[in-house]
Amino acid sequence: MNAPAEPAGEVAYAAASGLLGSFWLLVAIPLASAAVLLLLGRRADRWGHWLGVAAIGAAFVLGLTYFFQLRGLENKSAELSLWDFIAVGDLHVDFGLLFDPLAAVFVLLITGVGFLIHLYAVEYMAHDEGRRRFFAYFNLFVAAMLLLVLGNNYVMLYFGWEGVGLASYLLISFWYGRPSAATAGKKAFLMNRVGDAGLAIGIFIMFATLGTTQYDEVFNGVGSLTGTTVLVLGLLLLLGAAGKSGQFPLQAWLPDAMEGPTPVSALIHAATMVTAGVYLIARSNPVFSANSTLQLVVVSVGALTLLLGCIIGAAKDDIKRVLAWSTVSQIGYMFLGVGLGGGAYALAIIHLLAHGFFKANMFLGAGSVMHGMNDQVDIRRFGGLSKYMKVTWITFMMGWLAIIGLPPLSGYFSKEPIIVAAFTRDDWTAWLFGGAALLGAGLTAFYMTRLFVLTFHGPKRWTEDIEHPHESPKLMTIPLILLAIGSVVAGGLMVWNDGLASWLTPVLGEAGEEHHAVLSHTVITILSLVVTIAGAGLAWSLFRNGTATEPQPASVLVTAARRNLYTDAFNEAVFEKPGIFLTRALVFLDNRGVDGLVNGLAAAVGGGSGRLRRLQTGFVRSYATSILTGALLVVAAFLAVQAGWLA
Repeated sequence: MNAPAEPAGEVAYAAASGLLGSFWLLVAIPLASAAVLLLLGRRADRWGHWLGVAAIGAAFVLGLTYFFQLRGLENKSAELSLWDFIAVGDLHVDFGLLFDPLAAVFVLLITGVGFLIHLYAVEYMAHDEGRRRFFAYFNLFVAAMLLLVLGNNYVMLYFGWEGVGLASYLLISFWYGRPSAATAGKKAFLMNRVGDAGLAIGIFIMFATLGTTQYDEVFNGVGSLTGTTVLVLGLLLLLGAAGKSGQFPLQAWLPDAMEGPTPVSALIHAATMVTAGVYLIARSNPVFSANSTLQLVVVSVGALTLLLGCIIGAAKDDIKRVLAWSTVSQIGYMFLGVGLGGGAYALAIIHLLAHGFFKANMFLGAGSVMHGMNDQVDIRRFGGLSKYMKVTWITFMMGWLAIIGLPPLSGYFSKEPIIVAAFTRDDWTAWLFGGAALLGAGLTAFYMTRLFVLTFHGPKRWTEDIEHPHESPKLMTIPLILLAIGSVVAGGLMVWNDGLASWLTPVLGEAGEEHHAVLSHTVITILSLVVTIAGAGLAWSLFRNGTATEPQPASVLVTAARRNLYTDAFNEAVFEKPGIFLTRALVFLDNRGVDGLVNGLAAAVGGGSGRLRRLQTGFVRSYATSILTGALLVVAAFLAVQAGWLA
């Protein structure tokens, strides 16, 4: 493994020309499709879903074409400045796009895997009355993610960032008639606002200190910033990344996002939203590489989150929530990689791309199981499904073997190098972070094997009068097969002859001076395989004969894991309840204080004027009496003054 690279030289991008001058279509096509589906309304119900699929398919074909065009360019970048987006005083922001090696691989992931998920969703959502609206939101989601990765400055990234947040809210709460779905959508939206606020403040700091938000200008100016400024800026970017990618301490929204339709879960976890945080840190690598403390924080967040996700995932019984916590954990590995810096930036991106295949495969496989089991999600009530759903079983098996990291599947080639890299730090933290990554590998093998065995093997535990397992239609199984193939071969292809790492060098920089791991590469690899096989073997031996269909008394650790290690309780106690108390106190102050004062003055004026109106009787003798009384009072006061009584 290589140490963090030395700061790169001047960053510069070339203006797009020729065919690459039209790569703005990558964003425009799915965005236009979403607009058409939303504006036409019910008139597009019968064919709208196919328009949504075609839009993403067209974007994938274009992305592939632009990818090969980019390979032929010497500087490996193409930049477009479409128009002035913001021009206020000294602040000038272009609506600009950048197509470079990092953006290109994300475009292929988003549109390629996204196309298969769209195709799957045609059948999965076939009986839903809102299918046309669903595909409109789906296209909007992809368009926002493409803008996020193609923007040439942080404002454009933020524009796509917020678009992804909006689309995820619409999709997670798509079945808003269910209180759980509506609540999950709000939870995701609000927790992401915390991270988004950090990213926004970071962008403000860029402009305040560097006078720009353009990538090349920011990266070239990092060397002029103080260490404290770089640290604060990086922590704010990390906060934004943690929100979108479901990393500690903002991970609680991600498992609850399973309340949306299963294709939404696949798109969020495999190709779009949760990968945004990793992209942000990788894109901002000159910032993070400039401060070792900042890198240590990123590595710590990744290591903590990967273990947290593993432990909680091992105690869940909902098939989609187990997969959701596995995403939290696998993204933790990616944060570990980008935090290590240097050559590990590329390792994190390789794992991200491989993860896109096997996680989409397993989420869609989970949807296939639910489709065949009357929407049952409790793995304790499955068992023996390999006999009834052979395609789903085999394709899910490929995803399972890939994520636990058995050779020669993708996960081995993408995750094992990150574990090795974690052991290359030049102090005692090599043992800490390397040990965490190694332990995570064993735990991943355990809980993913538990999921696989309880779902597809052992005795059947379903209720035959309710569930009738059967294989899914071809429109659902074909994407599963293609994703399963990617789960097997993608990792090996990406690391072949350092192909992807070399491709990303213009963006992520050359690897720096090589450090030796505290253990040899061979020893770490053997240890990784041993703990993986041990974890998988333990789970197989414990669950091959099934499990109880009802909750059983559990140990303290299992109980804590079932309650998400009390992270939700912590958030409620520290943030939610004090927030509710503060809100109620402010409402009380507003009602009784501000409104009370205003209403009191109004009542006093109204009451006083009412009493004064009683003096207006219309009778002359009443007015004469009033005048006489006033005159007597004036005379009495005058005499009192003269006599010195009031002196």
